[in-house]
Amino acid sequence: MKLLLLVNSSASSVTARSRVVIQKALSADHEVTVAETSRRGHATRLAQGAASSGTEVVVVLGGDGTLNEAANGLAGSTCALAALPGGSTNVFARTIGLPNDPIEATGALLDALVRRSIDRVGLGVVNGRYFLFHVGIGFDAAVVEQVEKRSGLKRYAGHPLFVYAAFLTWFRHYDRSRPRFALRLQDGSVIDDGYFAICLKTNPYTFLGNRPFNVAPEAGFDSGLSLVTFRSIGFTTLIGGAASALGSGRRLKRDRRIDRRSDLAEVTITGHGPVPYQVDGDYLGDIDRLVLKHEPDCLDLVMP
Repeated sequence: MKLLLLVNSSASSVTARSRVVIQKALSADHEVTVAETSRRGHATRLAQGAASSGTEVVVVLGGDGTLNEAANGLAGSTCALAALPGGSTNVFARTIGLPNDPIEATGALLDALVRRSIDRVGLGVVNGRYFLFHVGIGFDAAVVEQVEKRSGLKRYAGHPLFVYAAFLTWFRHYDRSRPRFALRLQDGSVIDDGYFAICLKTNPYTFLGNRPFNVAPEAGFDSGLSLVTFRSIGFTTLIGGAASALGSGRRLKRDRRIDRRSDLAEVTITGHGPVPYQVDGDYLGDIDRLVLKHEPDCLDLVMP
């Protein structure tokens, strides 16, 4: 097969050694070209070029942000996306069942290519941008912003850094005095007191070490969007929700301050003023309005 190995050398888990080993392993049975990203958005253009030149699979060695960019370049084409974990958390690669070690994951990927294990899957879309697994609106995005301000620490303190950023954001960097946005669903119902929401295409939302953070177990490639909205951002609500997500998830389902919806085709979010948002772990700034949609059968994905 004709492959493009797309590498983000700045990603937390990418080393010169792992890159060489992976390239040699892929080249044993496939025609491999290597390209390296150099700036935000570069992976999208490289993936688009690969799809238009007859490349069959784009293999991404990088974090979730690089994967998202590549998916945006490949959506709607017949060129498949393959993930190799190179970031600090690697949510998407682990969600589809890959080991978190990139060398081990390469072995699983090669087996999948031999079997031609490629599925056509659906993605989410937010304001015209595709997402693989989630969009965070409000508090969640403000946490990601604080992490990105300390991006140099991600390679050495990935998960502790996220926990630290969450507490720092709650105490100092997020306005908890009022609701931040309203949501309008396709059936006409409105939630006008949202403080924090996560729109998911897959589950888990993230991983804390080796523990999956299960916010919407019903989310999946073959279903519509799942939406979890916190109508309170009190400390007990957040901590209780987090503890529930690490366990059975029962409190998330029972808590009346947390609204849960599943298999949605579309939802519109309107901020009560600008609200921060992030897409697949990348903070994208503040915005007044978001339109989220489910687009079925739009990306070929190599599945281990």
